[in-house]
Amino acid sequence: MTERPQRPLTLRDVSAASGVSEMTVSRVLRNRGDVSDATRQKVLEAAKTLGYVPNQIAGSLASQHVNLVAVIVPSLSNMVFPEVLTGINQVLEDTPLQPVFGVTDYMRDKEERVLYEMLSWRPSGVIIAGLEHSDAATAMLQNAGIPVVEIMDTDGNPVDSMVGISHRQAGLDIAKAILKQGYSRIGFMGTSMPRDHRARKRFEGLTEGLAKAGIEIEARDFYEGGSALAKGREMTASMLEQNPDLDFLYYSNDMIGAGGLLYLLEKGVDIPGDIGLAGFNGVELLQGLPRQLATTDACRLEIGRAAAEIIRDRMLQDADPTPQHITLTPKISYGDTLRRTMRT
Repeated sequence: MTERPQRPLTLRDVSAASGVSEMTVSRVLRNRGDVSDATRQKVLEAAKTLGYVPNQIAGSLASQHVNLVAVIVPSLSNMVFPEVLTGINQVLEDTPLQPVFGVTDYMRDKEERVLYEMLSWRPSGVIIAGLEHSDAATAMLQNAGIPVVEIMDTDGNPVDSMVGISHRQAGLDIAKAILKQGYSRIGFMGTSMPRDHRARKRFEGLTEGLAKAGIEIEARDFYEGGSALAKGREMTASMLEQNPDLDFLYYSNDMIGAGGLLYLLEKGVDIPGDIGLAGFNGVELLQGLPRQLATTDACRLEIGRAAAEIIRDRMLQDADPTPQHITLTPKISYGDTLRRTMRT
């Protein structure tokens, strides 16, 4: 892993990389003055490659920061990330540090824009979801000169600190639980993989775990958009119409899993006898269902708290700046939809 600088980048760094004066760099980045298109492009490319972000705090030194913690997540439209934000706020609420939030909609170009704007105000730290970022975003994080904590996932190499779970291991664990209970004809429903890296890693773990027993996923369906009960009902009906012999359905999140459960209960299907179900995340919504959906707790609150504690301790208590890599262990809840003993 590349060693991170202990200070933010300055105009001097961009000047050296682009081969023009600091004054010219300043004109380009502030969009002022008469600068040729060729020079402007040279400066902008150098700044992007370095990960340089201008300081928006007028009159301040580049090394100064405000008491803000930038928190960047992909979505607030489901029940997952609000609980992460709750954990962050619980830790920071009695400190001078205030979290500010940005949403990327699982889009790399939007993540770049949100990160750029937040870093321009020189926050005291960054908490950002995931380990997969564009080259430009990674450069900004590496050269921010402040604590960075990547959250939710630990299957990869962080820029600085990371807190989360191994989603690949979560997939392996649920595969083992499914097989142990005698299910063998598996269907999968989930979010579109290219944008949701954590769902992709769980899917890879699931398929690997099943393959060890010589079993392949027989049917799969993917969707884009928010996690919704209606989507789960629709996908479940369609999959079982085309694959009536499936005996287990695994959903990449609890919301579509809950929709599938409600659909099957309406149809009078024997759950978990004829067909088993499981989701992922352990959201509170499951407590209000007529049956408890089997799920895996994603440790959302704990992840938020641990990430905020790293930022707090580094900024306010002069803690050891050595990056921390914290992998939490999620727990499978069998609920009412995953058999606890094999059929005879």
